[in-house]
Amino acid sequence: MSTDVTTESASQLDPAEQRAIDAAIDALLAEADPRTLDPIEFRRRRYDHGLAWVYFAQGFGGLGASPQAQAYVERRMRAAGAEPVDSALFFLNLAGPTIHTHGTDEQKRRFLRPMFSGEEKWCQLFSEPGAGSDFAGLATRAVRDGDEWVVNGQKVWNTLAHLGDWGMLVTRTDPDQPKHKGMTYFAVDMRAVGVDVRPLRQMTGEAEFNEVYLTDVRVPDANRIGGVGEGWRVSLTTLMNERVSIGGGGGVTPKRGSGPIGEIVGLWEQLPSSDRTSARLDRLMSLWARAETLRLTNIRASQARRAGNPGPEGSTSKLALAELNKSIYEFGMDLLGAHGMVGFDFTFRRPDSLNDDTWGDPRHAFLRVRANSIEGGTSEILRNILGEQVLGLPGEPRVDKDLAWSKVPRN
Repeated sequence: MSTDVTTESASQLDPAEQRAIDAAIDALLAEADPRTLDPIEFRRRRYDHGLAWVYFAQGFGGLGASPQAQAYVERRMRAAGAEPVDSALFFLNLAGPTIHTHGTDEQKRRFLRPMFSGEEKWCQLFSEPGAGSDFAGLATRAVRDGDEWVVNGQKVWNTLAHLGDWGMLVTRTDPDQPKHKGMTYFAVDMRAVGVDVRPLRQMTGEAEFNEVYLTDVRVPDANRIGGVGEGWRVSLTTLMNERVSIGGGGGVTPKRGSGPIGEIVGLWEQLPSSDRTSARLDRLMSLWARAETLRLTNIRASQARRAGNPGPEGSTSKLALAELNKSIYEFGMDLLGAHGMVGFDFTFRRPDSLNDDTWGDPRHAFLRVRANSIEGGTSEILRNILGEQVLGLPGEPRVDKDLAWSKVPRN
């Protein structure tokens, strides 16, 4: 396999498609130098040239290209000096494909460009205190009132919601339908009257997550994404893209030996020779092999990905990543020994990105990656999905699947 990912990505493209993409990139760079232009303005122009989500339709930030062309575009942007996407814009890879797949042309024109440029940040309002793993059991109500919907409820574990301008909100609009029906998806203005965002302090000291209370929030029907009662189907697009993004298959493929495993290899190399025992080396190499297997799986998954609706590869990668990260940083703490118990700042803070400057500290990462097996779908739920939908194993008994939501017993 080639070590030049740019060449590798280009070789997989249809020659005519690559010529069209190269022409669009050349035209963009001829009028806009990413090294001197304001990043938001550069990303606006990139969107206008169809180089935002290159696999989207023309006129909506894309060129109608194949999904694997995205990695090629990203590599060329980095080579030209464009800044990597701010991690605070993580949700553009969730909200963007969802709106492109299910939204109206008017919604695409309204939301996609400022979302990609970073002028408007998005967050996700899915989980609730009583509907986490059982997302379809959500209770936040939206009641129609003319051309608006009145929303009441509580959401929780909302990443970076304190920075969000818009939220991806799923509500219960018909409680007399079974729980997977009667749900409706909205784009909600996070600055609207009645939206209250409160921090949730984590054991790292950060408040990256939030809880959001919605009290008589009025949402225009024009901000409804998809049909009334189709919220579950629309949500699946968001959830599958979330798992691809968390699992590592949503962007540029990392280099071999980079990321968490690279940090631990660096820590290993700093140890005195007396501490680099053969047993520890065996453990390190086992982790390295798992990390490389995941990286290669992500390459394959990104090649098979379909615009807006990834397959089960996202669930596979997300599950593998969550368990691998925990194992990697547990090993890192073992290498640090007593030093792993001191020297970390637990001061309360509300970060402005997904990764603050302590992410590279194994002591911070050891605590933070506990959340990897919860966020974006718990590891237990992902095993159920893979067992039932990929391996064809019998599902767990579900006695409430066909009951009206209003008749399902709840705590």
